[in-house]
Amino acid sequence: MSRLSMPRLRVSGYAVALLFVLAVAFALRVWGAKHGLPYAFNADENAHFVTRAIGMFVTGGDPEYYVNPAAYTNVLHIVFSVWFGGREGVSETFASHPGEVFLVARVTAAALGTVAIWLLYLAGKRLFDARTGLLAAALLAVSFLPVFYSHLALNDVPTLAPIALSLWGTAGILREGRVRDYVIAGLGLGIASATKYTGGIVLLPLIAAALVQFTAPGGRNAAARGLVIAGVFSLVGFVGANPYALLEFEKFKEGLSHQSDAADDALGKLGLTHDNGLAYYLWTFTWGMGWIPLIAATVGAILLLRDEPRLLAILAPAPILFILFMGSQARFFGRWLIPVFPLMALLAAYCIFELADSLGRRRPALRLTAMVVGVVALCGQGLVYSLHIGQVLSREDTRNAAREWMVANVPERTKIVVEPIVPDGWASDVGMPSLATANGYRWVKYAASRSLIDPDTGQPVPEPGIVINIEDYERILRPSLVDDYEEGGYCWVVTGSTQRGRAEVEPEVVPEALAYYRELERRGDVVYEVSPFDQGADPVEFNFDFSFDYYPLAYRRPGPLITVYRLRGGACTGVS
Repeated sequence: MSRLSMPRLRVSGYAVALLFVLAVAFALRVWGAKHGLPYAFNADENAHFVTRAIGMFVTGGDPEYYVNPAAYTNVLHIVFSVWFGGREGVSETFASHPGEVFLVARVTAAALGTVAIWLLYLAGKRLFDARTGLLAAALLAVSFLPVFYSHLALNDVPTLAPIALSLWGTAGILREGRVRDYVIAGLGLGIASATKYTGGIVLLPLIAAALVQFTAPGGRNAAARGLVIAGVFSLVGFVGANPYALLEFEKFKEGLSHQSDAADDALGKLGLTHDNGLAYYLWTFTWGMGWIPLIAATVGAILLLRDEPRLLAILAPAPILFILFMGSQARFFGRWLIPVFPLMALLAAYCIFELADSLGRRRPALRLTAMVVGVVALCGQGLVYSLHIGQVLSREDTRNAAREWMVANVPERTKIVVEPIVPDGWASDVGMPSLATANGYRWVKYAASRSLIDPDTGQPVPEPGIVINIEDYERILRPSLVDDYEEGGYCWVVTGSTQRGRAEVEPEVVPEALAYYRELERRGDVVYEVSPFDQGADPVEFNFDFSFDYYPLAYRRPGPLITVYRLRGGACTGVS
């Protein structure tokens, strides 16, 4: 009697390694995902995507917002429909437990970021080989900036998925030039642009790959036809992911223009610590991805110039031109660099294995050692700081700690002044509006968002004043405001280092703001203070990246340094 043998399932080592990388990547991206909740302290997260996705239940699918493209908003709208059961479910949850809605949105961003790592592996495997694709994926998995911004419901990390999809298709164009590769590359390009406008940078690798095919014997017609197909499917991807860009085309153009103007508006960003955008983005690579990855990507580009110039034409121009363009703007932030991280990861991974192979040809016994050292060196910095940020974000935010103290020590209906370091909802008990005030807030807040001072000119304006955004708050501060507080009975003043720090790094621009803080210190007692830094660590000087992404190891918990003052004069005399 013969034995029936069952077929054996073979799983490659690369598949196991990739699954491990993806598991680590997702864990890093969701560790600390509840930070700050139930309040969303990031101003962009609080305003741009989650609330718009909920509003689409009322507007019939129109996000009614075009400054940022709507693909991620549309994804959230679908996720909310499934997770919360549609309009009624998500509205009730957002009203009573908004943190749950933001958590789902953050995990969605983390999941899309993890998908991007898998797609980058596929692209690297097709461009080079499986080991290079795996190392590039591992580098993207642990790089600090993609890990940190996976913890926020923003479109930066979700854009990486269609970018990597387009690169996978582009790799296929280079290696085989099939129609389906142009379709994939075009769809990825369109969806990337519909998620974040700068995701369109993957157009350059696509064109480069088509030009390679165009110059090959007999490839002219196939390349020309392929570019047309890629163009058609990029439009399909863009419109499919962002349909109201076409249905409300005039509003879409206005939003795009607004986004461009905002990137070039230097006045609105008091506190910029760098003057040169090119230098800023090169510096950002040293911590957002790491020193070794930046050096390795540069060396990798040089090695490709020698070994395979076609690949250099696909991988190198996009990061260079991206940095030159973004660096020419008046405003710059580290997260704006994220779209070119996949390209840099591929170049860096290629460098590590090429150098290890070169050493191995001369000293075969050292080849494996060189690979291990190279992998550790490439991923080490990112892993250390990504583990650190997970620990930081898993601890209580200073703004929540300050609120707990306020609830315990400042009675309801008390008049308070709070700098724009928290959303308005911070003054209310989530799901339980206070009956002591007309708007349901626990305390009566001073109207810090409205001023009788024009932030642009510094000149007085008539009543009722003008609305002031977060960026302009320091420009309207004057020592005389302390008199207004005391006369009006606003005896408790809450300040945060993410506002004060803007003035401290550019004291010559807003000297009145610094005088205001000195006056506050002179006429008020510090009754509570909570720091985000480790005990004994030096405070981190204000920076639009480090003050909000907590990269330095000095951070122990998220949030700014919070100080609560109690004023002594005027109507505040004798207030306890």
